[in-house]
Amino acid sequence: MHVTTSTLSLTVADVDASREFFCTRLGYQVTADADGFASLTRGGDAAADIVLLRRGIEVLPPEQRDQQATGLIFALTVTGIEAEERRLREAGAPITMPLREEPWGERLFQLTDPNGIVVQLVEWATPDEPAQTEDPAMFVITPTDENVTETPNARMTGLAAPSRGSTELSTWIVAMGTGQTGPEHSVTREQVWTVTAGVLEVTFGGRTEKVAAGQTVVLPPGVVRQLHAPQPVEAHVAMRSDGVISVPGTEGTRVLPWAE
Repeated sequence: MHVTTSTLSLTVADVDASREFFCTRLGYQVTADADGFASLTRGGDAAADIVLLRRGIEVLPPEQRDQQATGLIFALTVTGIEAEERRLREAGAPITMPLREEPWGERLFQLTDPNGIVVQLVEWATPDEPAQTEDPAMFVITPTDENVTETPNARMTGLAAPSRGSTELSTWIVAMGTGQTGPEHSVTREQVWTVTAGVLEVTFGGRTEKVAAGQTVVLPPGVVRQLHAPQPVEAHVAMRSDGVISVPGTEGTRVLPWAE
């Protein structure tokens, strides 16, 4: 079997009223018309054609002549259902059920023609698609002068940071000259210092340790520390990127610009 079109045949009391409803409200066109009969089509889309027959017309079998279309819902699946409801409502169409959404994702509203034919306009909600994530990217960072921060106590060269390709960590290089001493401060995140040249004196919790080249010191968060360079020293520092510092005797916290 090869189906070329679908047609819904409706027996109604007033063919003219239903014909006017479908043509005016739903964009159907008359392809054939006679006393007690009308054939309608929308053409150009997937909507079923409609044949309207007057109740009692002799072309129907005797047992069907006095029957009328009841208990039938004619559903049209559309796009842009909000705009369709607004258009029909503004045009004064008899909307007998406002737009709603069923738990299974069907969005629909209903109107009824003068002969009681129920027409539903339906649109299926599109399931939410999982967010498309980009493939992880590799970043190679080459420090530039823009990444360098000079203070009276040290020079910091920013490496990885949220602004430079890292989503979780900030890393930087600290260089201090002989005799330079940083201020006492505490940090909200753990820091890992690896000395790459020279010696770094770290005072932490009342205890001072000398950390030589090739050694690493792990500084827990929230404890006051102070750094001193008895000789030129360089170190690589890593911490979580949301760490901030506070200085005893001052209010508030400070971000580390080279770690942003």
